[in-house]
Amino acid sequence: MADIVKQILARPIQLADQVTKIADEVNLSFRQDCAEIKAKTEKLAGLLRQAARASNDLYERPTRRIIDDTEQVLEKALILVDKCRGNSLIKRLFTIIPATAFRKTATQLENSIGDVSWLLRVSASADDRDDEYLGLPPIASNEPILCLIWEQVAILYTGSYEERSDAAASLVSLARDNDRYGKLIIEEGGLAPLLKLSKEGKMEGQENAARAIGLLGRDPESVEQIVNAGACSVFAKILKEGHMKVQVVVAWAVSELAANHPKCQDHFAQNNVIRLLVGHLAFETVQEHSKYAIASKQKMSIHSVVMANNGTTDDQIGSGEHAHRGEESQISRPMENENQSHMQNVVNNTMTGKSHQHGSGAPPKSHSQTNQKHNNTKAENGHRVAFAGASIKGREFEDPATKAQMKAMAARALWQLSKGNLGICRSITESRALLCFAVLLEKGPDEDVQSYSAMALMEIAAVAEQHAELRRSAFKPTSPAARAVVDQLLKVIMRGGSGAEDQLLVPCLRAMGSLARTFRATETRIIGPLVRLLEDDRGGEPEVVLEATVALVKFACTENFLHVNHCKSIIQHGGVKHLIQLVYFGEQMVQLPALVLLSNIALHVPDSEVLAQEEVLIVLEWSTKQAHLTIEKSVEEVLPEAKCRLELYQSRGSRGFH
Repeated sequence: MADIVKQILARPIQLADQVTKIADEVNLSFRQDCAEIKAKTEKLAGLLRQAARASNDLYERPTRRIIDDTEQVLEKALILVDKCRGNSLIKRLFTIIPATAFRKTATQLENSIGDVSWLLRVSASADDRDDEYLGLPPIASNEPILCLIWEQVAILYTGSYEERSDAAASLVSLARDNDRYGKLIIEEGGLAPLLKLSKEGKMEGQENAARAIGLLGRDPESVEQIVNAGACSVFAKILKEGHMKVQVVVAWAVSELAANHPKCQDHFAQNNVIRLLVGHLAFETVQEHSKYAIASKQKMSIHSVVMANNGTTDDQIGSGEHAHRGEESQISRPMENENQSHMQNVVNNTMTGKSHQHGSGAPPKSHSQTNQKHNNTKAENGHRVAFAGASIKGREFEDPATKAQMKAMAARALWQLSKGNLGICRSITESRALLCFAVLLEKGPDEDVQSYSAMALMEIAAVAEQHAELRRSAFKPTSPAARAVVDQLLKVIMRGGSGAEDQLLVPCLRAMGSLARTFRATETRIIGPLVRLLEDDRGGEPEVVLEATVALVKFACTENFLHVNHCKSIIQHGGVKHLIQLVYFGEQMVQLPALVLLSNIALHVPDSEVLAQEEVLIVLEWSTKQAHLTIEKSVEEVLPEAKCRLELYQSRGSRGFH
């Protein structure tokens, strides 16, 4: 860096020396005009030499811009004073230099002096500046934001921890306000010191730095630069060892980067970010899978479950351990009543099935030991201490709000990382994450945790819909985790609801539709709740009706092996009359899937008496005359054949209906 800066400074220093030398040789008539130029050039040369001596500390990006401008000014000054040097009578007579040229050059030199002085101040350490106000250099007249970014990035390089934290917070504000400012921060070298601060700074500085990095990744190109700078490994280290409040921001940043550039998903997976996020999700939800726990020399029986519960305090949450065979397990349950909920039974049964796997490296403290350690810590420090680290030890002392945020951001990150990525979805489903999402969907500590858990399940189910291998391994009917997921999705769908609850309802409907091919013929609970959402008494929520219709299409389509069973079930639950209303009077976005679903039912169960009584054939004939419906490929594939099948069966059986 120092050698590069010295090379940049060499040319303008030479030019300044030439201007000073020639200014002494100018014609007598121009000597007074050139005197001011010489004085300003000498001052500028002194500042340039000072910059060369401090080349190790100079911030490269503004150095290049300022020195390039300074070099151009000195070249113009050299041309000017050279014109004034003529000795022949003819040259003196015919050399006409307007007075404005001298004033303009003097002003430009003065601006260059201001620019180089600012560069020396902004590159100096905090102690050398002594809290001096830097101001804006003349070069900032056209783009003041650029110089503000330079100043904050320079502080990130040379300031104290507190100053660097404040600078990162300023960059957060700039990046949040304008996408272009975010690009400038990256272009002007702000990424490297932000990553360094996120690794080495104090907690507040780490939070600000991680938040800034998340805001900088607004487009694929910026995310590529962030990933190439090593953000994945830095974030993985923080998720493993950092303070939980910093881990919350890092998990959010991961979700932002993955959302804005899905190609970075595999980079995070290669740095074990998936494993670490699942660990955070599982903490105090269910006990972690051995695949996502720290290796241990001691074999333990995994059979206890710690459930996250709104009404449960830290002191009520405990853990079970078997350090030696025959030793009695100490289990503190989050609910004191003896009757466990259905979800708790599912979790216990699932965990018992893995009871002979290796556990965490350090066994969790018992209830009494935890309280004693917590009290001792409070007595020594006079306040509650939040322990850092991704290991279970100490994390129970974090405040409930931080724990809830951590789960929400871990679920948010896993949601974005799993989008369309088979490898990551397979890794997630092989862990306890599916079970965690099911538990959090039911008992999440706040709406964000529940919402992001539902979104993650939606994306995983969408990938499973496209890949039969994942569908068979992750959502096989005999899997307790898969059953828990389906149970919770069905509970949300049966609740229906409106307003805030639709944040859960829509992703749950999409997930249920994606899983349509995983159900056995004996599973008869699904169709009825979906059909009820087609009713037109939900206060006008077309998105919910649309998603319910699309989900039912996936049950009734030919690709579904049980399509005949599902079509009969839709008819049995009164879905035909709702579909007719939607085809005739529904909004256009609902009309199409409603017509596709009605056509599938007519195609697969054409001899249904209900279809004849509801005059579905008339509906299909009317639909063939609607140009906006028939041009759609999904309708074109099924409507003509369904109409023909219905004409065949109902013309033959219609006499029996009267």
